[in-house]
Amino acid sequence: MELIYQYLTGPRFRHRIQAIVEAFSTMKEDLEREKKVITKQWAKRDEQIERVMQSTVGMYGDLQGIAGKTLEEIEGLSFRALELPSGGERQ
Repeated sequence: MELIYQYLTGPRFRHRIQAIVEAFSTMKEDLEREKKVITKQWAKRDEQIERVMQSTVGMYGDLQGIAGKTLEEIEGLSFRALELPSGGERQ
């Protein structure tokens, strides 16, 4: 018991705990940096996809205006497919 008490109250144990805390702090900082980068990349891709979808739907609408009902419906571009679900988010 005395040896354990000396170890726990001595500098060696304190240094080990400090090293663990420093390692966790560094890991947390790295994780936060990665999270910011990934969030930025995700937002950029999401915006790109949104622009492509808007352009595609616009072009399809232009073609429907020109060709009328002779242009077959394309699944995913119909009005029903583009409506938001009751949760308010696109699937």
